[in-house]
Amino acid sequence: MKTQEESIIKRRDVYIERIKPFMHKSIIKVMIGQRRVGKSYVLLQLIEIIKQENSDANIIYINMEDLKFSSIKNAIELNDYIISQQKKGKRNYIFIDEVQEIQGFEKTLRSLLLDKDNDIYITGSNANILSSELATFLSGRYVEFNIYSLSYSEFLMFHNLENNDDSFQKFSIYGGLPYLIHLNLEDKIVFEYIKSIYNTIIYRDIINRYKIRNTVFLEQLLSFISDNIGSLFSAKKISDYLKSQNVNINTNQVLSYIDYFSSAFILNKVGRYDIIGKRIFEIGDKYYFENLGIRNSIVGYKLQDRAKVLENIVYNHLLFKGYKVKVGVLDTQEIDFVCEKDNEKLYVQVSLNIQEEKTIEREFGNLQKIQDNYPKIVVSQDEFIGNSFNGIKHFNIKNFLLELSL
Repeated sequence: MKTQEESIIKRRDVYIERIKPFMHKSIIKVMIGQRRVGKSYVLLQLIEIIKQENSDANIIYINMEDLKFSSIKNAIELNDYIISQQKKGKRNYIFIDEVQEIQGFEKTLRSLLLDKDNDIYITGSNANILSSELATFLSGRYVEFNIYSLSYSEFLMFHNLENNDDSFQKFSIYGGLPYLIHLNLEDKIVFEYIKSIYNTIIYRDIINRYKIRNTVFLEQLLSFISDNIGSLFSAKKISDYLKSQNVNINTNQVLSYIDYFSSAFILNKVGRYDIIGKRIFEIGDKYYFENLGIRNSIVGYKLQDRAKVLENIVYNHLLFKGYKVKVGVLDTQEIDFVCEKDNEKLYVQVSLNIQEEKTIEREFGNLQKIQDNYPKIVVSQDEFIGNSFNGIKHFNIKNFLLELSL
């Protein structure tokens, strides 16, 4: 009989299909993402696939969160351990979970790539460390895959839920951390677990790693961002916030703190794109949470939050579908999301509802001003669907998350 963990593994095939073309090849497969979003499950699923293909395959698995591997602290110790487990004349499948915990890991990976019989898979929870070290030492010899919290369709599947308003409400409040399958979906239980994950990320991946002393302000800042997801952050806005808190920290330091949140995958930074001038603005970004359960565990989920949470959900889904996403600027108007994939574009506006005439004019009208023929859609929580406004389609949020072919 399969364990519950094994049944979970079988359900994240969207990532396996993306990784499969690179399996059995001398190129490092890198899976990045926030802690506890399921990177380890993806590794285990890949191992299972390899074992099914070859029951005698030599699997070398290192989990840096397992005390058994605590003796591996640097590149030399990592290299020595792997060499001790290798079998000459056979393909060796090497899996390293949370590789950023090993100092100088990139040097070992570069060395291992010299042997074409090594098939290497790694995961990591720090974007800055992985991107800088891999780009420096392994440029052109690795391929990166972002692993996200459960999508809405995965959330329904994991929890055996029907697609209805109650299920969507649960998804909006609790987010998609895979381990929630083991818990009752109740506020007190879920948020106690999520808070423990949040604390691990904050203290292990940010405070300890970057030697931050002012931990109180760090958490105040994240709380401020939590209350303002989808808002434009500028130097002035940050400066005004500092003054309101009577905090004497320069703006650049605050921006560094925000970058730390992004590097730990708590936040995603979204730049602004000038649709007419086709350029990226150098200042002013928006931030969205990778996992809304973490956001809601910080500041709670309130009725007045529904619109910004909806916008965050749409943004996360676009990332899940493989889009590169920017905030669009069109003269004085804003387009919520300008999305690009495979040299194609998609423009998306998000609104809690579009029942009022002025809302219809704003959301559809802004999209109409874009002078190209790429698809343009409006997403809202309105149940009425199936119509369009001058060729611009409207989608209910649940249909957008489950049925829209992007």
